[in-house]
Amino acid sequence: MSSLNLIRQASSIRAASRLLASAPPRAALARSYATPPQEVDPQMDGYPQLPFIQRGTLPARGWDDMLERRNFGEPIHEQEELLSMWGPDVPVVDPSVAARQFLIAVTGFVAFGFTVKYALAQDPPVIRREYPYNGLIKELGGLEENKTSKAPNLG
Repeated sequence: MSSLNLIRQASSIRAASRLLASAPPRAALARSYATPPQEVDPQMDGYPQLPFIQRGTLPARGWDDMLERRNFGEPIHEQEELLSMWGPDVPVVDPSVAARQFLIAVTGFVAFGFTVKYALAQDPPVIRREYPYNGLIKELGGLEENKTSKAPNLG
């Protein structure tokens, strides 16, 4: 009886391994469920739906029109103004990486400024002047003399 169970178990393991070998990878399944299927745009009226690829990412050589990086007679994408060589440039650096590099540079400049101001700048070699009576305000004709007298009421 046990040999019969072993044979059944072995055959089920072989069948399961065949299923796993023929099944697409798990990542491919997850990706296929995550992306909606391409729907045919009814406004295109039979015009080919071309992939959204910027011309700046294509190789520079091997085109009939090397400036625009396209061949003559090739259909134009519906958003050609964005994808052409005259459209916005493709960023060389990821925006998140660029922001991080910018913040590192700003932090470096600020740290350098604080270092120069507080660590490297020397204190003056003398003591600051101090005057008696609140800085000689009264003796030098300060605040009290600057106040205007009340104007007479003419009304």
